[in-house]
Amino acid sequence: MSYAVESSATGRSLYSRLSRTPIWMVLVVGVWVVPSVAILIESFRPEGSHLRTGFWTAAAEPDQLTVDNYRTVLESGGAFGMVDSLISSFAIVLPSTVVPVLLAAAAAYAFAFLDFRGREKLFVSTVSLMALPVQMTLIPLLTTFVHGAHLTFPLTDRTVTLMPDLDLQQGAAAAWLAQAAFALPFAIFLLHNTFAALPRELLDAARIDGADHLAAFLRIVVPLSIPAIASLAVLQFIWSWNELLIPQVLMSGADPAHLPTTVRLASIVGEPSGAGPTAAAAVLVQATVPLLVFFALQRHIVRGLLTGATGD
Repeated sequence: MSYAVESSATGRSLYSRLSRTPIWMVLVVGVWVVPSVAILIESFRPEGSHLRTGFWTAAAEPDQLTVDNYRTVLESGGAFGMVDSLISSFAIVLPSTVVPVLLAAAAAYAFAFLDFRGREKLFVSTVSLMALPVQMTLIPLLTTFVHGAHLTFPLTDRTVTLMPDLDLQQGAAAAWLAQAAFALPFAIFLLHNTFAALPRELLDAARIDGADHLAAFLRIVVPLSIPAIASLAVLQFIWSWNELLIPQVLMSGADPAHLPTTVRLASIVGEPSGAGPTAAAAVLVQATVPLLVFFALQRHIVRGLLTGATGD
């Protein structure tokens, strides 16, 4: 009896909250939710069914729902090859998340607390790189990775090698190096705002006690900035995981089985028979990782982004 009363009260409370929700918000949520629900339902339908009926007919045919599409997607060495692609994605995403966070934290500390000539101009120049279109730099970057960078003096015919031929287009190193480099301006900007909002009295007291910059950075600044650092790491992880253009260009010579999930899905969906239920299952497998990371750490994203703005 008490369970029924409690359930009824919960239902009334939920209805009350929904009735106060603006209609435009319901429409916006619906626009985003309906395609996701369609992909979810489609992933459990038999292959080829999308050519006959729509996903909304699945409720009338529950006996036809199957998990064979997920078996096909997760079959190692199969046509979809998502297991190998997931491993390749992790090989790109983990260093492209850890490296920019570490470098940006050190650079942000220097910009916030070290007094050196040209600090403000260098900071503005670094942050202004956020306005640089990534698409304009990929071909020169690919040429540099493959053939190196050489400077020739016309009068003496002397050539200076600025960067050797690393032949990086065959592996994941080119993709994560580029993604880490492109992430640094925003990462430095975000962490600099957070570090600059910290009370300087703490660092002054640490210096009086004999702490150097490394000790102050590791023992004071980093522990107080964990929300912002965690927020940056989560955002960078999601951006890197969902990146398509950079690995597609910089890993053009790699084995198709070792391409990341985004590139693999783009090639599958681009095929004439690649928009069926098996492709929908592959999309959900690819999206599972960033969704888990986001829902597990979403509170850090909001709290970290607001730390520097609110002065906490």
